[in-house]
Amino acid sequence: MSTPTGPASGLPVRMPRPRQSGRHRRPEPVVAPEGAPALVLAVPGTPSGATRSLAEEVVSIARSELPGLDARIGYLDGDDGEFLSLQAVLAHAAQERTARFEQARADGADVTEPDGPVAVVVPLLAGPDAALLRRVRQAVMDSRTAAELTDVLGPHPLLAEALHVRLSEAGLARADRARLFTVATAADGIILASVGGEEAVQAAGITGMLLAARLAVPVMAAALDDQGSIAATAEQLRTSGSSQLALAPYLIGPEIDATLVEEAAREAGCSAAESLGAYPAIGKLALSKYTTALGIAQQPTGAPAH
Repeated sequence: MSTPTGPASGLPVRMPRPRQSGRHRRPEPVVAPEGAPALVLAVPGTPSGATRSLAEEVVSIARSELPGLDARIGYLDGDDGEFLSLQAVLAHAAQERTARFEQARADGADVTEPDGPVAVVVPLLAGPDAALLRRVRQAVMDSRTAAELTDVLGPHPLLAEALHVRLSEAGLARADRARLFTVATAADGIILASVGGEEAVQAAGITGMLLAARLAVPVMAAALDDQGSIAATAEQLRTSGSSQLALAPYLIGPEIDATLVEEAAREAGCSAAESLGAYPAIGKLALSKYTTALGIAQQPTGAPAH
């Protein structure tokens, strides 16, 4: 039997759960602001079904990290049929924003004319590639839209994590550096293969240092698009004491013909891991570039310890 002040003596009392406070408080979920610019993923290379699947997975990861995100895909070599070009995607985004404003005004809503960028363009590139980035900038200019272009995704610790995972998937590295077990085929020297010339090699080298710290083996960056660079780097690693090499593509995938990686591995006399592809870190880094460009608060993105 209850009393005016609560349950009768002897009955359990359900107390409201206190709200967490301090540094252990669960953060409130972040959502994309209403009317925020679109995130447009600029995808290099020849469009294909595989490329589209990869790009769709990347934007799906980004959407899952920021609910309400308007994420789109524009192909640098799009045909504006099955694969929309970057220029066309940006133009469509601008037209849609104008149409929404005009409809709202026609409906009597008290709205102000939109300003600021229509979209934030994020190149799907792990490292700098001057030639590709020039084409991305030109496509943005040709679209005649107010779009902001971000930097490429790397260098970043999450890319070192992704490289580690791809190497372990190929049996070329230990999956977990904290466990004391060995892999018979684990490499004792890594060639980090990039494209984009010397600037790309230098940028890859930064991520390479992070990868070397994870694997405790030497890692050297080399250019796939510089003839003889991969072979020379392989020789340098062998001269310094590495006998079992592996090639790790510092590439998302679409930006280069996959046969070049295979040829480079044969040239170096070693096995190769898969490209980074749609590893979850790629979507998270694309979103990070977007939120940084707009000044949107986002939950910290970091690589989990292994």
